[in-house]
Amino acid sequence: MFNDGLAVRKAAWRADRSRIALGALAKAVITDAKRTAERAWLAAVSVDALQSSLRDLDAAYRGFFDAVSGKRRGGGRVGLPVFKSRKESRQSIRFSRNGFRIRGNGKLNLAKIGDVRVRWSRKLPADPSSVTIVLDPAGRYHASFVVDVAPDVLPELDAEVGIDLGLTTYAVLSDGTVIDNPRFLRKAEKRLKAAQRELSRKAKGSKNRAKARIKVARAHAKVADTRKDWLHKQTTRIIRENQAIYLEDLNVRGLGRGLLAKSVHDAAWSTFRRMLEEKAARYGRHIGIVHRTFPSSQLCSACGHRDGPKPLAVRTWTCGACAVPHDRDLNAARNILAAGRADRLNAPGGPVRPGVAIPHRARPVERGTHRNAADAGRKPRADGAAGVPAL
Repeated sequence: MFNDGLAVRKAAWRADRSRIALGALAKAVITDAKRTAERAWLAAVSVDALQSSLRDLDAAYRGFFDAVSGKRRGGGRVGLPVFKSRKESRQSIRFSRNGFRIRGNGKLNLAKIGDVRVRWSRKLPADPSSVTIVLDPAGRYHASFVVDVAPDVLPELDAEVGIDLGLTTYAVLSDGTVIDNPRFLRKAEKRLKAAQRELSRKAKGSKNRAKARIKVARAHAKVADTRKDWLHKQTTRIIRENQAIYLEDLNVRGLGRGLLAKSVHDAAWSTFRRMLEEKAARYGRHIGIVHRTFPSSQLCSACGHRDGPKPLAVRTWTCGACAVPHDRDLNAARNILAAGRADRLNAPGGPVRPGVAIPHRARPVERGTHRNAADAGRKPRADGAAGVPAL
């Protein structure tokens, strides 16, 4: 359905540069197509699911035109929609409110499909407005519901924390808490290599190759599920124990192209930040993002002296001005806390607590904003120095 709609829209654009409305497109590729021999089977599929595919196509085009005109929220480039392949390992189908219902016995009834048994991970907090059935590469079906819930605000706390993310240790908090890096992918590499080696020995197009591919996908899914479960537990604990959390805006995409790419992707820093932001919005907490150019690893958290850049191999150092010894990650976390707190309190860069000077004011960065947007119109430093994210 997505491909049929895309083909019609492309043909109309090539013919006279016209854009077909969603209603006219649905009539052409659904209502009229059902009367043809090639698409007669569409009558056996829920029309709600067919219309959802066309709405997805319309949203893809809308995102492209908004990006071209500069109206897209968060900026960034979006390409034109492309044809989908039935060989893709991830498939999905979505039903709106009229296309499904939840039975009293816990089964999920889907239009034109019938009752489906569900292993519920939790009780739905409200009546869902839609459900998306997803087939993942491991051959598992997931039902994802959309519900509208009110924020569950937690009692206010006085605790605030800055977090320095890294690879040697996953995170170091400004209060001294150290979260070890579990390295889920590294620990599963032996099993993954064996499964991938078995897949490479199967003949292309054979049933045994299809079975081996699912085995590889399940091994990867186990790693991803374990990582996600661990991230949920860590982020929930941090949200419950702190009123405000401050993070550094790391350039994860750039770091994911370097020599440490596998370790960076295994750490899933972006997922960690997204979970914190989502839970903070739900539970009434504050998330502050310190600009990535803030030199958190170069400043002394005791006196504010900038000691200069240091190689990643340097894990401890002593301030040249006040002679206070520092652990690299803990010092960076304290600087992130002070910078984030300064921005939250609308401080112009002055001291936040006794003995701590903030020479560089933290600037909040909207998620998805171009990395140079926050610095537009700001004069460069005279010494040309720039901070690097602490790993």
